[in-house]
Amino acid sequence: MRINHVLIDLENVQPASLVGLDADFFHVTVFVGASQTKIPFELANAVQKFGARASYIKISGNGSNALDFHIAYYIGKLVQQDPTAYFHIISKDAGFDPLIQHIKAQKVGIARSKDIGDIPLLKAANSNTLQEKVAVVIANLRQRGASRPRTVKTLSSTILSLFQKQLPSEELAMLLTELQSTGVITINESKVSYALP
Repeated sequence: MRINHVLIDLENVQPASLVGLDADFFHVTVFVGASQTKIPFELANAVQKFGARASYIKISGNGSNALDFHIAYYIGKLVQQDPTAYFHIISKDAGFDPLIQHIKAQKVGIARSKDIGDIPLLKAANSNTLQEKVAVVIANLRQRGASRPRTVKTLSSTILSLFQKQLPSEELAMLLTELQSTGVITINESKVSYALP
């Protein structure tokens, strides 16, 4: 499993917990603003339990978007170290979105989520019903914009990756059927087109 870096903008989001990030492939970095003097105990305790897989970075100055620039810098460093890793920015700040689009264009996996529970990988892992899984797939397809899979084979591979290759072939077939029957996808021979809700 590839490394998933979770970079938390603590000035913008104060997660109540890090539940779901306890797998070895998650690495957490909490970015703390220069004027922030307190970290909630629950968060500090959760970060401590991660050991070497988690760290804090307290930025050194104040200013408009100072913390955001630090996150951008560290993403650059981490991409240089491991371009196959996936990056999750946890922030409500839509100002990250142009940077995310640029990084995606470089074929690096990255997304912004407003909360840890919104990380697509966690949503996929926690989905049980067919409808929950369909919702996870639709959310992922929306995030992809124009780079959605164009063939059934690629779409199937994308869905399997989304569910960490833990999806039985029968469930994959049911998901594809449900996406078709609800009009989300249309399959013409092996080509796929979309009408996302």
